[in-house]
Amino acid sequence: MTKREGLRVERHFSEPGVHPFDTIQWEHRTAGIANEKGEAVFTQEDVEVPAAWSQLATNVVVSKYFRGLQGSPQREHSVRQLISRVADTIRDWGRRGGYFASDEDLEIFHAELCAILVNQVAAFNSPVWFNLGAEPNPQVSACFINSVDDTMDAILTLAKTEGMLFKWGSGTGTNLSTIRSSVENLASGGTASGPVSFMKGFDAFAGVIKSGGTTRRAAKMVILNADHPDIVDFINCKVREERKAWALIEAGYDGSFTGEAYSSVFFQNSNNSIRVSDEFMRAFLEDKEWRTYAVTDRTRVIGTYRARDLMRQITEAAWACGDPGLQFDTTINEWHTSPNSGRINASNPCSEFLYLDDTACNLSSINLMKFLAADGSFDVEGFRHTSQIMLTAMEI
Repeated sequence: MTKREGLRVERHFSEPGVHPFDTIQWEHRTAGIANEKGEAVFTQEDVEVPAAWSQLATNVVVSKYFRGLQGSPQREHSVRQLISRVADTIRDWGRRGGYFASDEDLEIFHAELCAILVNQVAAFNSPVWFNLGAEPNPQVSACFINSVDDTMDAILTLAKTEGMLFKWGSGTGTNLSTIRSSVENLASGGTASGPVSFMKGFDAFAGVIKSGGTTRRAAKMVILNADHPDIVDFINCKVREERKAWALIEAGYDGSFTGEAYSSVFFQNSNNSIRVSDEFMRAFLEDKEWRTYAVTDRTRVIGTYRARDLMRQITEAAWACGDPGLQFDTTINEWHTSPNSGRINASNPCSEFLYLDDTACNLSSINLMKFLAADGSFDVEGFRHTSQIMLTAMEI
C-alpha cells in the first residue's frame, strides 16, 4: 500500500518567524451602520482594524462578522480575533485530517491564509465568518439547493430546513415543479393548493428569520418549470403584490424596502425564476403553442398557450418588479459536470451554483486588483498561490 503524502506549501505572502498580523499597521476606529434615514442602527467603538482597510470594510466586518453579545466580555473587538477564530479552526481541522506533509507545511499554510485574509487578498463567504470557530458544528456553506416531494410532510419539512439554513446565514433554492398544481385533484378528494399558495408560507418564514441570526435577511430562490400548470399564476404572483405595495405607498405607507408597504405583501423575500427549455424558446421564436402538463400525469395536457404570450407576460412582470428571471434548463444540463448523478433542477439564490438537488457549496472571493501591478502586468504566481490556499481551506 502506497503511503499517502500530505500537501506541501510554500511561502508567498508570509515570512518565516513573523506573524502576518505583525507586518501591517493597525488602528482603532468606531464602526457604525445607519439606516436609509441616517439613523444609527449599529455602533461599536474602539475596534482594532488594519489601517489600510476602508471605513466601509470596517463597518461591514464589525457589524456583520464580529461574534459575541455587544457590550459583553465575549464580544470580539479586533479583526485579529475574527481572522484568528477562522484561520486557527481551519488549521486545527487540517491537522486533525492529516492534510499536510508536515507540521511546518501546516504552519506555512496557516500563515499564508492569515496574510491573505488580513490584507484583503481574498475572503470567505459569510457563513464562514458567522459560524466557524464560534459553533461546535458550524454551517459554513453559503449556497444550498433543496428538493421537495408532492406530500404535505415534505413541504413542511422544506419550510423547517429553509428556516434553519437561514438562521445560520445561508441561502437556499428549490424547484417547486414537483408539487401538483392548483387545478389537480388530491387523492383524498378536493383540489390541491398548488406551489404558489405554499410559496406564501415559505415567504413568510424567510421574512421573519434574519439570516445569520442578527446579520442579514434570508436569501431564497424559487423556481417553476415553464410546463407546470400554474406557470401563469407564478409569472404574475409578484406583480400582483407589487401593485398592492404601490397602492399602500400612495396611501402614505413607508415605501422603503424595510417599510410597511412591502412588508405587508407576499413574495418579497425570494428571487423567482422560470425554467425554460430549448423547446420553449423554439416555440417562442416560431410563434407556436406551448402546453402545460399535470404533475401527477405527464401525459395529460392541462393548458395550451402561445409561447409568445407567456414570454410577453414574463417580460412585463420582470419590468414591473424584477421577477421572474429565466433559467435555461437545456443549456444548464448540457453543461452539467456530473450528469450520471442526476439532472440539475435548481440553483442557489444568486444562481452561480447550479447543481444536484440536496447539495451545497462553499464560496470565496479573490480580489483581482491585488495582483495587478502599476505597469499593467498580472501576478499569475500570486493568483495561483492564493487560489490554492483558499481552495485548500474551503476543502478542509
